[in-house]
Amino acid sequence: MTEPRPARSRQRPVRTTGTLPPEGAAPALGRDHALPVRQWPITLVLSVVGAGLAVTWFADFKDGFKCGLLILGTGVLLGAVLRLVLPEVGMLAVRSRFTDVIVLAFLGASIVLLTLVAQPNPWLEIPLLDNIGQLIGRPKH
Repeated sequence: MTEPRPARSRQRPVRTTGTLPPEGAAPALGRDHALPVRQWPITLVLSVVGAGLAVTWFADFKDGFKCGLLILGTGVLLGAVLRLVLPEVGMLAVRSRFTDVIVLAFLGASIVLLTLVAQPNPWLEIPLLDNIGQLIGRPKH
């Protein structure tokens, strides 16, 4: 015969009183520094992304938008690397470390890849894309 399970001694809370911050969400430096310095990982990532947007917007050379978008994508990839390597990243931590790294790496790699294959005159030729283009009626380049 089986014995009945013992009752749990701890009851569930009636309502949630708060949520825990994600792992690594503590400031990268102590409170004796200014806020942008304490939060240097997100400040660095936003600076690189902002520089990429500025180059994209103000570039008046042939492939200026591609250079700007490559800088932007590199900034997002930098965020993924910082989140993966550093123990405390402050406001760069949004979810779990795994989720943050996967999302940032996917978005950064997507931006870089799409920039490299952007028309006209792509910097990266992928024959599969030409085949797909021919299927939808676009002439081969």
